[in-house]
Amino acid sequence: MLFSSEIFLFAFLPTVLFVYYVLLRRRNLRNYFLLLSSLFFYAWGEPWFVFVMIGSIIGNWYFGLLVDKVRENSLKSRVVITAMLVFNLSIIFVFKYLMFALTNINSLFGTEIAVPRIILPIGISFFTFQAISYVIDIYRKHGEAQKNPLNVGLYISLFPQLIAGPIVRYETGVFSV
Repeated sequence: MLFSSEIFLFAFLPTVLFVYYVLLRRRNLRNYFLLLSSLFFYAWGEPWFVFVMIGSIIGNWYFGLLVDKVRENSLKSRVVITAMLVFNLSIIFVFKYLMFALTNINSLFGTEIAVPRIILPIGISFFTFQAISYVIDIYRKHGEAQKNPLNVGLYISLFPQLIAGPIVRYETGVFSV
């Protein structure tokens, strides 16, 4: 769904604004509604890619809790940060660079490794780097780890920012709920 599309301008956005400001009064209900709306917005183009985003949200929520727990131990915290970076950069690698890498390996070494056709999810770099910023800011004590994964999900997937950017740091407090 594009921000300039009729479905967004005349159906999705007015509905979200109406429910958010008129029907829902409690902040936590508003946040849950925004998360569901954001996931729906992202799934509009290709529903399967929302599972990649949900996996990223759950993984980074866990890394946030873990880095908060071991932050005082330098070695353990570095291991957690390294694992988090491998996790996140692997997502980007698989969807953006795996076909390129396998094609070049086949070309350079004369191999015939099957090259899967992988479609690139919209905004994958954005939400991945947004997730990395969450964990790094917790590690640096610039924000608190969220106990509720739905709050992390809202920070990573909020639809007005998802494909338009910019990537913000978690410490700015814009999305810390």
